[in-house]
Amino acid sequence: MQATQTIEEIQNFEGKYPKQLWYLFFSEMWERFCFYGMRGMLTFFMVHELFMKEDVANLQYGATQAFVYAFTFVGGLFADKILGYRKSLFWGGIMMIIGSAILAFDPKQFFFLGIAFTVIGTGFFKPNISTMVGTLYKANDARRDAGFSLFYSGINIGALLGGYACIYLGKNYSWNLAFGLAGIVMTISLVTFLFTQKSMANIGLSPLLHLQDSKRKLYEYATYIGTIVAIPLIMTMVSNPEYTDYFMYTIGPITLLYLVYEMRNFSIQENKKLIAAMVFIVFSIFFWAFFEQSGGSLSLFAANNLDSDFLGVNLDPNGVNNAANSLFVIIFAPLLGLVWVWLNSRKAEPNTVVKFGLGFLFLALAFYTFYFTRFFANIDGMTSLEIFTLAYFIITFGELCLSPIGLSIMTKLSPLKLQGVMMGMWFLASAYGQYVAGILGAGMSSANENASKAEKLITYTDGYQQLAIYALIAGVVLIAISPLVKKLMQEVK
Repeated sequence: MQATQTIEEIQNFEGKYPKQLWYLFFSEMWERFCFYGMRGMLTFFMVHELFMKEDVANLQYGATQAFVYAFTFVGGLFADKILGYRKSLFWGGIMMIIGSAILAFDPKQFFFLGIAFTVIGTGFFKPNISTMVGTLYKANDARRDAGFSLFYSGINIGALLGGYACIYLGKNYSWNLAFGLAGIVMTISLVTFLFTQKSMANIGLSPLLHLQDSKRKLYEYATYIGTIVAIPLIMTMVSNPEYTDYFMYTIGPITLLYLVYEMRNFSIQENKKLIAAMVFIVFSIFFWAFFEQSGGSLSLFAANNLDSDFLGVNLDPNGVNNAANSLFVIIFAPLLGLVWVWLNSRKAEPNTVVKFGLGFLFLALAFYTFYFTRFFANIDGMTSLEIFTLAYFIITFGELCLSPIGLSIMTKLSPLKLQGVMMGMWFLASAYGQYVAGILGAGMSSANENASKAEKLITYTDGYQQLAIYALIAGVVLIAISPLVKKLMQEVK
């Protein structure tokens, strides 16, 4: 490893990708195995093992995921101000491993304790590894989007493997083993990062290196201790969706006020870019509120209403629900990237705002397809796994128009000193999306718990039809305002 390599040498790499991107790729891949493996189990486990009602489980899922993404803002903030990206990654990884170990020991008795560790751990890990990817490139490097697309495929390889493997192990063998597997792969992620960080020059080191060691370590240890002390509070808030409501009503306005406070330090041009970033952030809330039905209502829909036959092959419907999207992303993300390049060569590539709008249009079509599963159902309310999978094929293109581009655009529109915070705000928008997703899913699950499968099919698909309409409206609005947002972005493409 070249410990003495400078940032300039890294950023002046030849070829398509810097070698450091591959190291971050593998760390993120295994972390996402852990995260999506856990995520894919939550709602099913709460209904079938903790015996929660379906609407309560949906709210609980939304609350848990909301806290996970809300803490990415906290993690980004502490990385920017105290720890730096590397120590934030390490601390987050340790917390996630502890959370998985607790759940592997006794997932029923210590469910919310394990989840609390995982929530905080993900908050410290997730935004900062994405920000480190951005720092591998110069500000005007056209290869940045390609780098984030490759990084995004790493996320989805992890999500594909974890999403199918963990739920399969839990349902067919042992929930302890399923949660334990998530912890093992998170350990692999952390070890990968520790052995490759020497090649990162001084990327991600503490922003307090100018202070005396004793004073800097005091701030760092205070952060670690504060995190541990916060565990009982997080555990209480995650286990009670009512507290989640209070938290979500508070964190958003506080975050916006903090951003306004920070904006006074930047020029008018930089602040216009920050306003453009906020447009992307606000619309992404709506996108994730619809998209994240996959971990809530669609998880229960898969368990209740899908047959297990896919083109003559017997598959676990919940495994398909967790993994199909990731498989399609891995296959089609490079191809869509080539389409953008081809359109760009003909000066016909849509700008980022229009791509966001297209993401919503694909989302609308996907939820209309989920709705159409009702027309393929038998008298018992069991419907086609193939049509369900087709909807995920469509939704993938919506995600590819929005999510990898979103990660990249946050690093492009944010001033260097605010990149961790803005990446945190991007994930905080996901927190609000997850929160709203839980509320929407609970509304679809509020039918009588003793309702027949046929009745549940109608209730869920009616809900998916409504989401399709809302997504269509959002997409049209975004495309309509794209010229205005493009002006705010200035030279950023």
